[in-house]
Amino acid sequence: MPAVHTLLLEEALQDSPQTRSLLSVFEEDAGTLTDYTNQLLQSMQRVYGAQSEMGLATEQLSRQLLEYEKQLNTLHSELATQMADRMIFPMIQFREKDLTEISTLREIFGIASDEHEAAMVKYSRLPKKKENEKVKAELVGEVAYSRRKQHQASMQYYCALNALQYRKRVAMLEPMLGYTQAQINFYKKGIDLVSKKMDSFLGSVSSMTQNIQAQLDSEAEAMRMTQRELLSMEDTVYMPDRDPAPVNRTLIQKAGYLNIRNKTGLVTTAWDRLYFFTQGGNLMCQPRGAVAGGMVLDLDNSSVMAVECEDRRYCFQITSPNGKTSMILQAESKREYEEWICTLNNISRQIYLTDNPEAVAIRLNQTAIQAVTPITSFEKRGEGSPNPDRAKPGGMQSSSGASQKTSSAPEPEDLIVPGTPIQFDIMLPASEFQDQNRAGGRRTNPFGETDDDRSPESDDSLLQQVFAVRFLGSMAVRSGQTQEVIYEAMRQVLAARAIHNIFRTTESHLMVTSSCLRLIDPQTQVTRIGFQLQEVTQFVAHQENGRLMGFVVEGRDWSEDDEEGEPSFSAFVFESNTEGDKICYTISLGKDIMEAKKDPEALVQLLKNMPLTNEGKFLLLDNETGNTANGGAPDEEESEA
Repeated sequence: MPAVHTLLLEEALQDSPQTRSLLSVFEEDAGTLTDYTNQLLQSMQRVYGAQSEMGLATEQLSRQLLEYEKQLNTLHSELATQMADRMIFPMIQFREKDLTEISTLREIFGIASDEHEAAMVKYSRLPKKKENEKVKAELVGEVAYSRRKQHQASMQYYCALNALQYRKRVAMLEPMLGYTQAQINFYKKGIDLVSKKMDSFLGSVSSMTQNIQAQLDSEAEAMRMTQRELLSMEDTVYMPDRDPAPVNRTLIQKAGYLNIRNKTGLVTTAWDRLYFFTQGGNLMCQPRGAVAGGMVLDLDNSSVMAVECEDRRYCFQITSPNGKTSMILQAESKREYEEWICTLNNISRQIYLTDNPEAVAIRLNQTAIQAVTPITSFEKRGEGSPNPDRAKPGGMQSSSGASQKTSSAPEPEDLIVPGTPIQFDIMLPASEFQDQNRAGGRRTNPFGETDDDRSPESDDSLLQQVFAVRFLGSMAVRSGQTQEVIYEAMRQVLAARAIHNIFRTTESHLMVTSSCLRLIDPQTQVTRIGFQLQEVTQFVAHQENGRLMGFVVEGRDWSEDDEEGEPSFSAFVFESNTEGDKICYTISLGKDIMEAKKDPEALVQLLKNMPLTNEGKFLLLDNETGNTANGGAPDEEESEA
């Protein structure tokens, strides 16, 4: 016996497009069954009419054949009566009771769905500013009432459709069985016409009918118990923005209804409520009634951030990596709003491509939690203390770049003052931008073209290497003589970005020379910020994530009498497209060149040990900005980097 597929009552409240799509299959089956039942009933009524006509004809015949009057008249009259009772009546009862009930419940379900949709539209239009608590309470009550009404109507409709799956299996069988039994009784006057095999067949059919009826009774009782349990839930389940469950920040897939803002004119917009879900690295959308969803946006490396809308709450924006495509969506509740942002950000990081994406997402979430948890010692980290030699491939060390391990690791409070503000972007002042682009001026070129006011030492630089980086943040620190301060700055910057949902970064070009570090805008070639190489006291790549690197810059606090004050330190954190060790290696090489320039013999010895390009510059690793003039690194250097 084939399995019977049923609609799950637990999915009635969610009312997802998948449930609607499955519901349409049941409705189509019910419509087909109704048409077939009507045609079958017409055929049965025609057979019954023919048998009635046969009875009248037999009655007329019996008048001529007096000896057969009782036998023939009684036999055909009983056959007509049995056809009416066992064939016509069950079919009429099935059509009037079951199929008519399905049609009525379908209309009630449609009305309840429309009322719920209208209530949600009103609720979504609640203004963010000057919120009227009375109006909000009325709309919340209206949404809860309409949602409960739709829930009740949908469960009654689902129960009726599920019961129909069992009932239809015997509804067609009972009239046929009644017709067969009537014919058997008709011909049972002659025992040769009906064999024992036919009796056994009819017995097995009757037994099967009883078993199906028992299954129907059991399933109906189970559905009634499930319905009572679902209806006994608290009223908060019907209220929007009342979900007490905590926010899950480790999701890598999510589905639910969102409002999307669409442009209807040059300055006018409209909001549509659609069902969105994620599939791999894509954001999908499925309108109500559609069989399947379509792709809306590729989420890989996209930017997800919260936005402020004048007339809506819980809004966030998704922007493609090239910035050409963006959309603004609105979640139903604060919990959904935060979970959507975290989930899309996890997908944007391509966590779903890893071997165990759930574990990676949980680890990243734990990292964000640990970032705001005080750590007593760096030695208690899971991977142990940082390795300062990792930033210097080939064992090359500089006096300023290496850090010596101390007997006791410093506390986080000794490295960074608690509550120190973090700067997440580097903005070029308007006056400086105009000075660098004024008439007759020359823009900074990462491939050798420099301004006229630069020193001869910079013009004759033996080292020029450019890396594509993204600035993550900078903050003031207490110490510039240990690499632990860079690790702590990385931890606090990444934690602050995760906690405040700051995911967007701007790509820049980091130029490393033998005299300075410069952060250059790739579009305008304007230097955003620059440091002398001797000001960089520490630099290191992250222990676990090689794309992260940072350095510490030393400055001076000047007094009112223009006297040099105490030194001050700032940590800068970057993310690169390749290993951060390459950047650290280049900085180390620049410091070696800077030191070697003080001693001509040392410079000559350094030139002998390092390969040069045709232009007389050091041959380094391939950079990330497409500059191939520097060539590639030797095999031993590239393997160590």
